[in-house]
Amino acid sequence: MSDPGDSLPIRTVPTRPFQDQRPGTSGLRKKVRLFQQPHYLENFVQAVFDTVGPVQGRTLVLGGDGRYHNDVAVQVILRMAAANGFARVLVGRDGLLSTPAVSCLIRRRKAFGGIVLSASHNPGGPEGDFGIKYNVANGGPAPEAVTEAIYRRSREIRSYRILEAPDLPLGEPGVHRLGETTVEVVDPVDDYAALMEELFDLDAIRALFAGGRFRMVYDAMHAVTGPYAHRILEGRLGAPPGTVLHGRPLPDFGGGHPDPNLTYARELVARLWGEEAPDLGAASDGDGDRNMILGPRFFVTPSDSLAVLAANATLVPGYARGLSGVARSMPTSRAVDRVAAALGIPCYETPTGWKFFGNLLDAGRVTLCGEESFGTGSDHLREKDGLWAVLFWLNVLAVRRQGVAEIVREHWARYGRHYYSRHDYEGLDRERAEALMEALRKRLPALRGERLGGREVELADDFAYTDPVDGSHTEGQGIRILLEDGARIVYRLSGTGTEGATLRVYLERYEPDPARHGLEPREALAELAALADAVAGIRERTGRERPDVVT
Repeated sequence: MSDPGDSLPIRTVPTRPFQDQRPGTSGLRKKVRLFQQPHYLENFVQAVFDTVGPVQGRTLVLGGDGRYHNDVAVQVILRMAAANGFARVLVGRDGLLSTPAVSCLIRRRKAFGGIVLSASHNPGGPEGDFGIKYNVANGGPAPEAVTEAIYRRSREIRSYRILEAPDLPLGEPGVHRLGETTVEVVDPVDDYAALMEELFDLDAIRALFAGGRFRMVYDAMHAVTGPYAHRILEGRLGAPPGTVLHGRPLPDFGGGHPDPNLTYARELVARLWGEEAPDLGAASDGDGDRNMILGPRFFVTPSDSLAVLAANATLVPGYARGLSGVARSMPTSRAVDRVAAALGIPCYETPTGWKFFGNLLDAGRVTLCGEESFGTGSDHLREKDGLWAVLFWLNVLAVRRQGVAEIVREHWARYGRHYYSRHDYEGLDRERAEALMEALRKRLPALRGERLGGREVELADDFAYTDPVDGSHTEGQGIRILLEDGARIVYRLSGTGTEGATLRVYLERYEPDPARHGLEPREALAELAALADAVAGIRERTGRERPDVVT
């Protein structure tokens, strides 16, 4: 145990509030340069400690995705945690912990809470993005009441507390003293890997890889899941070296955009559409909580992935007892709704943001949950979990001994296909984007009953949600237009960007006829896309001829 001394001085540093520290759906995200301002990070961290306290004698989990500024921020937060009276801090080696691993550590070590340093799928590097969020004792993101209280505190803060101490060595697991606080550097993979052992039949998956008959490629995108994938896939499961692509975490993600979709995971997509495509392709994002699943020349939409996992859950040891229920975010396709109906279990529709699943999970109302933005999870944690989803798919493949495309097509044949797509218009002028949404809201009363493309509008509203567990009410969560044939258009402004605004338009059309399940989504949704543009006046109001990203 290293010990820089119990009598290190605690400084109370005068400061002034910043007015822009309201956390979004996934914490506070800004450009790195803003976090590098004097007092900016410290103000927010002190606001967190002041809000969630008292913290004296408590245990805090700390780690991040390794993006630029992660190493500096970790040391600052360690010194502040010590100055504010935490008894113990569990920090990942080199300051690294995936977001699911933070949730895992909080729950398994019974910590008071945790701080995650990440901007998730946003770009990194000196000119990129940085982020911080607080997770509560159940392992999940702080609920809205807590984040709003943190924001209020950030606007009135006048000082913060920090220990005067040198940086701690975080390169190897071990125990250190920082003033009167014990800092334990933990292997970032150990607890998470142990949990995966409890959930999945890893021996069956290992047999799938045996003899080289089954091949996969997992793209860690130079982000935090590289060490997890190397240990679990290539180590425990025996996948050959080279299965993990871009497995070394880098502060700028190798110059890439760590968002696992068809646009940004280009090398992985090229391999899956190549001459000798592997049987499975998968990817995770910057902090490891998202996933993309591919078969040879076949993309599994996140909505379909959630539905397939729900339909096959009893094949996996950790879910063999069956599901208590499922939940999805409102913009996510309704594919899982049909599985839930067939299983006779409830299906909940929530606002976007993983924190809205927390109460349902804690109350035992749902077992699986997911969102269209490549996030899937279960009651094993209170965060979405990218590598967990990949292992779930591997377990299903090992049991069914079918290919990815065959499993999904059989699913469509039984439940029908939900053609689905998301169109992202990124970096819009915020005032224009908000004006577009406000104009849509004003049209809602008149839209119901109107005919669009020859079909009557059955529902036109701005989605609101009342939590069935605690009764809390959330409004303004996205504009929904439902047509009489079940087709659906949803409009939302994203809360995960750091510059401008991102308008997301979600298109969904249900097709029960297996003879029509072979269409390309772009073809199947072309008429709906044109309607979505016309109804909102996207081209006129934004000047954009087409979306920046289509998933």
